[in-house]
Amino acid sequence: MTHSRPGAEPLPKPRGDQPLPPPRPPLSGTTWLEVVHLLVNLPMALFAFTYVSLWLYAGALLSITVIGLPLLAAGLAGARVLGSWERARARALLGVHVEAPTPIRRSTYGGFLPWLWATLKDPVGWRTTLYSVMRLPWGILTFALTISSLFVLWPLLPWLARGLTEVDRAMVRGLLAPSDPLERRIKELEEDRGVVVDTAAADLRRIERDLHDGAQARLVALAMGLGLAKEKLLEDPEAAAEMVGEAHGEVKLALEELRDLARGIHPAILTDRGLSPALSAVAARCTVPVAVTVDLKDRPAQAIEGIAYYTVSELLQNISKHSGAKSASADVWRAEGRIMLQVTDDGKGGARLDGGTGLSGLAERLGSVDGLLVVESPEGGPTVVTAELPWRNRESQARARAQARV
Repeated sequence: MTHSRPGAEPLPKPRGDQPLPPPRPPLSGTTWLEVVHLLVNLPMALFAFTYVSLWLYAGALLSITVIGLPLLAAGLAGARVLGSWERARARALLGVHVEAPTPIRRSTYGGFLPWLWATLKDPVGWRTTLYSVMRLPWGILTFALTISSLFVLWPLLPWLARGLTEVDRAMVRGLLAPSDPLERRIKELEEDRGVVVDTAAADLRRIERDLHDGAQARLVALAMGLGLAKEKLLEDPEAAAEMVGEAHGEVKLALEELRDLARGIHPAILTDRGLSPALSAVAARCTVPVAVTVDLKDRPAQAIEGIAYYTVSELLQNISKHSGAKSASADVWRAEGRIMLQVTDDGKGGARLDGGTGLSGLAERLGSVDGLLVVESPEGGPTVVTAELPWRNRESQARARAQARV
């Protein structure tokens, strides 16, 4: 053993004792997730294949009896559940985001027999069944290759795992996605319907709150004031006259609040004269000078006209509250079957759809009718907000309502 003297320089280490590099994992986190997915393929494939075999063979053999077709329908409904599990697994381990297909609800088809027939024809359930059958040999192959690579070919494991999981990704996208663009469109419309329902509920709550806190409170105070004036009418006519005068002022304020509330629900000027005068009236109430230009030869359907009005009104309110602008403009025109809205101001800019100024809710309301909202607002301005809505003729909407009543 070699010793060194105190205070002397340490002896150099032998050349073969150089410090080792710090340990690090040889595979990335993405590769490990892919490996886990490939290893789980086999147990999932065994379970799915066993399930599909049981209900498919039993349902096919019993299809000549009463319980055969309901058994097939129940099996297809269960296959949809398997598909949801596989989509969740692919989303968590492979990063594949596939939209869920529209569920088959008995209430949608109006009874058991229509639901049964729709379920038996369900392409999503049958494609999930095909997916479950194909997965058994594929799960055995991927499990065997992955286990072998972990012990023998581990330097090649990242490339092998990526190649095998690309096949998994293609199978998930091809067999577990919604049937076609129409299926995806149905899902979008269901989501848009939820937005419309939520917006209508919020508007009703706002109207109820305004009535309760505003006009109703004034009318209650008016009734109490008139009651006191009635009691003092004979005893103190002058005091009674003064109280009646105060009640008259309360009546004027209550009527003004009710007019404002009615204007917020649907302004009469929009119904009677159209979008251009209604937007001019909104611009007149804005704290910033607004130039309004409406270039429409015909009036759109009432629903589209109302949404266009409230869109411009909300944007002008945002300009009054948040922009710090000196001037603004609002332009409305029609282009290729769409009604276009553009509101511009020379304010400080910085407006965003997630900025808490109501733009996100406005975008959701426009999206519920196939509309679109685009915000261009760099810091320092100017801000340009462009919205578009589908054009629907007022006459065609009236004919559709008449046919619906018939």
